[in-house]
This record gives sequence, C-alpha cells and structure tokens, in this order.
Amino acid sequence: MNTFERTEKYVLGNYGRFPVSFVKGDGAWIWDESGKQYLDFASGIAVCSLGHSPKCMQEVLREQSATLIHCSNLYHIPKQAELAEFIVETAVQLSGKVFFANSGAEANDGAVKLARKYFYDQNGNSDRFEVITCNNSFHGRTLGGIAATGQDKVKTGFDPLLPGFLHVPFNDCEALRAAVLDKTAAILFEPVQGEGGIHVATPEFIQTAVEIREQHGVLLMFDEVQCGFGRTGDWCGFRSIAPNVEPDVITWAKGMAGGFPMGAMWISDKCAGSLGPGTHGSTFGGTPLGSAVALAVLQEIGNTGCLDNVRNLENYIRERVEGWNFPHIQGLRGLGLMLGFILNEDAFGEVSPSPSIYLVNQLMKAGLLTVPAGASVVRWLPPLNTTKEEIDKAFEIMEDVIAEL
Repeated sequence: MNTFERTEKYVLGNYGRFPVSFVKGDGAWIWDESGKQYLDFASGIAVCSLGHSPKCMQEVLREQSATLIHCSNLYHIPKQAELAEFIVETAVQLSGKVFFANSGAEANDGAVKLARKYFYDQNGNSDRFEVITCNNSFHGRTLGGIAATGQDKVKTGFDPLLPGFLHVPFNDCEALRAAVLDKTAAILFEPVQGEGGIHVATPEFIQTAVEIREQHGVLLMFDEVQCGFGRTGDWCGFRSIAPNVEPDVITWAKGMAGGFPMGAMWISDKCAGSLGPGTHGSTFGGTPLGSAVALAVLQEIGNTGCLDNVRNLENYIRERVEGWNFPHIQGLRGLGLMLGFILNEDAFGEVSPSPSIYLVNQLMKAGLLTVPAGASVVRWLPPLNTTKEEIDKAFEIMEDVIAEL
C-alpha cells in the first residue's frame, strides 16, 4: 500500500486532505514523497514560525530529550518557569500568570472556565457565566470550542451544545454593547479572525470592548491562537491594532513552539487566583521538553529580527499586490504575515467545491502551498523569517497560476 491507501484504510477520515504526502522540510521549503519541492506558505496553518526543522529546534530537542522529557506538574519545572517569565516579561509586558496546555482549543476552554470561576468567586454563585463571541470566529474543536465558535458548520451534529455563548457581528460596536446582560462574564474574540476569512478587528471594536469591561466588570479575552507570537509583527496580535489595551486573558498555540504541540493562556493578576489547585490542569501542559522547545523558538523570534521582518515583508507584499490587475483577485486584507487574498467568486465560474480550495489546489500543483479560509479567501501564512526572495518566488508562482485561470 502507498501512503494514500494506508491513510484511507487506517486513519479516521475527519480531514479533507489534499492529494500530497510530505516527508522532509527545510526552512520555507518542503518535499513530498516523489521528491517534488514546494514553497510552504501554509506553515502548518501558522504553526511553523521559523520554517521547517530550524537549527534552534533541532538542538534543543536533542539536548532536552537527553536530559528530561516529562515530569508531572505536581513538581516545579525549570524550563516551564523560564518560558512563563519570557511570556510575561517580554511578550505580554503586563503582570500575570501563565497556564500551559497542548492546543489552542484547550487554552480557550481554560479561558471560559476562568471566566465562570472568576465570577463564582466574586459572587458565590454562577449567575454570570455567558461569554460573548463573534460571528465567523473560530475557537477550537472541543465541545466548548465549537459552542464558542460563531460558525454553524462546525456545530452540526453535536447538539446539545454547551450553553452560555452569545455571538455578535464582528466589528459591530453597537451590537456588542447591546449583547451585554447581567449574566455576561466575558468578551472573547480574535484580534485577527483566521478561519473566518482574515478579518481584522477595528480599533473602535477593541476600544468598545474595553469600555464595556470598565462599565460592567466583564473580562476581556483575546484568542491569539493564530495571530499571536509575531504573526502580525508584534508579540501580541492585538498590539498591532490597539497597542495600549490591557486585556484580562490571552490564549495562544500554533506558532508558539514552531511545530511542537503547545498552547498557553496568560491571565492578569486580577483574576489569576481563580484557577487555584484542583480547578484546572493538563498532564502534558508545559512539560520540560515542550517548554524548552517553545522557549527556544520564542527567543529565536526575538533575537533574529523576525518581528521587523514580518512588518517589512507585509509592506512589500501590499506594494506588489497594489500593482495587480487580475479579475480573480478583489483585494488583500490582514496583518503582518497573516494575509488573505480576497477572491472574486464570479470570475471563477463553476468550480468545486469552492473558489478558494480550487485556487489552493492549482497553486499546490505549481509548487506553492497556501491555505483556504472560507469559500473566497486564500491565506498566506509563511514563516516569520521568510526572505524577500521567497516572497518574490511565491508571487511568481501565484501570478502565473492566476494568469492561466
């Protein structure tokens, strides 16, 4: 059997997989089983922050795996403490505490638990439990995550959903204000929506959430699972939009450990005490190995100018796209190296299953990996250390493919 046949026979069919199997990667490049080379601007969906198999990850994996791979969170873990210090002091630059998990869905579930527990601690009851999220959001595939997510397609067949979530239109300040009730515990949204189509929160929407927090005492929580840790050109994605805001909770995963499974939640001092011993946990959250890898990745991002590179490349990409005259492309939106090409669906005619997946397939055949976001957006999520030459190569492939449509 080949890989496709073996996958079909033995692996659960819960993913819609593209017809390719990868075996090796190096930086922004990846190779399939046949030896064909691709420029990877999908990066595992914003996971491979430093590209494939960076030296800093190879070295720390060797060193830490030879020293200590796992021990329980019943004990103190030096690398976990160092990683938490880096996140608090360098990335967030606000006092608080960090909880480590394995994924963004787990981090978001933890945020919802925190909101409920915080108000239970304040009031001695559970009357304030509802979390306001946004339409077209995505907060994970757990039961809590799909209940929080503002997309019906992820919920079908999983009723009854976890209660306690209310969805409002993204960037609609009046709708957000109107949604706040006596039972509201928190507002949770992505500063840049990823799966929902690369929509950027407006400064006004974030400021409205801050004003609601001050007026009603709710918690303000940012889901930065996809847009955090450098993806927008700042350590925290929200700071690329509203730099002076101080949230209560931030969640991360994806790129924080460069491909090693790791999620995290920063909690402000105001509410960190609500998750005391016995209230929350994760067997594999913040292991010695995972913490060492994440710390090495984040230090590499900080020490090698990746944040400046992301901002510079975004400007360069936007300049290039402004000169385009393709009927299939309506525009570009996003921040940093989290960018979405907006497709003109009418120009594609009858393609299946959607214009975005069709274009992603055509680009893949030509040697460029990208990611769909809904029916009409194709994402570029290249490594944060991508070079201008690699950007030029991606443009060359994409322009050739679009010209032939």
